[in-house]
Amino acid sequence: MSEWVKSERQLQRERVRRSRGRRSASIATASTIVFLVLVVWAVTGSPGWPRVRETFFDWEQFAEAMPDVLGGFVLNIKIFLVAEALVLVIGLLTALARGVRTPAFFPIRALATLYTDVFRGIPTILVIYLVGFGLPALRLQGVPTDLATLGIIALTLSYGAYVAEVFRSGIESIHPSQVAAARSLGLSHARTMRFVVLPQAVRRVVPPLLNDFVSLQKDTALVATIGPLEALRQAQIHVASTFNYTPYLAAALLFLLLTIPLARFTDHLAARTRRRRGA
Repeated sequence: MSEWVKSERQLQRERVRRSRGRRSASIATASTIVFLVLVVWAVTGSPGWPRVRETFFDWEQFAEAMPDVLGGFVLNIKIFLVAEALVLVIGLLTALARGVRTPAFFPIRALATLYTDVFRGIPTILVIYLVGFGLPALRLQGVPTDLATLGIIALTLSYGAYVAEVFRSGIESIHPSQVAAARSLGLSHARTMRFVVLPQAVRRVVPPLLNDFVSLQKDTALVATIGPLEALRQAQIHVASTFNYTPYLAAALLFLLLTIPLARFTDHLAARTRRRRGA
C-alpha cells in the first residue's frame, strides 16, 4: 500500500500559511511593545506620577505586607475550593428539582424556583452580611460561629442560584427527541437524566461554569466584611497602619495570578467547543 504524500501545491500553501503566521506574530509583538512603551512614558511623565508611585507602588510596603497578605490568600483559596464543590452540588440539585414535572413534587419545584429567584436578586455582599451577622445572632444550637464557614455558606447560597440556572439551561438545550428515545428503550426518568441528558448538558455548560468560578474566586474577598483574616482583610490592616495603599496592590496581584489563568482556560474550552460544533 503506497504512502500518501503531500502535493507540491499543498506544501506551498502550508509554507505561505506559516509565513503569514510569523509575519502576523511579529507585527503584533512590535505593535504591543510600542504601545506599552508609549503608555509607560505617558504615565511616568505625568505630573502626578511621583505621588502615585509613593502611594501605590512602594516596594518596601509591598515586601512588608506580602507575607501577611499571602497567608490570608491561602484562606481565600480554601474558601473558594470548599464553596466551589458545594455550589456544584446545590446548583445541580436545584436545576434537577426545577425540571421535575410530577404534580406530587410541585412543592419541591416551587421551592427551587423561589430559591433561585431570591438569591439571584440579592447582592452577594448583602447575603454575606445576612448570614455572617444574622445567623450567629439567632443563637440557635448547631449554627456555626466560625467566620470563614459562615462566608462559605453565604457564597454557596448566592452562587448556587446562578449555577442552577446554568445547569438548567444546559439540560434544556438537549433535544427532546433524545429523552423520548431513551424512554422508548425502557429507561426511567432518573436513568435518562443520568445516562443521556446530564453527560451532554454538563459538557455544554463547562465554559459558563468556569466563568462563574472566576467570579466566585474574586468574591471570596467579600468575606472580609465579616472579619476573617483573608487577603483583603490583611491588606486593610496594613493600609490602616501605614496609610499606604500598596498592600491593596499586593492583594490584587495575587487574585490576578489565580484568575487570569482560569479565565484563559475558560476561553480555550469555549473555543474548542465552537470548533467541535462547527465540525
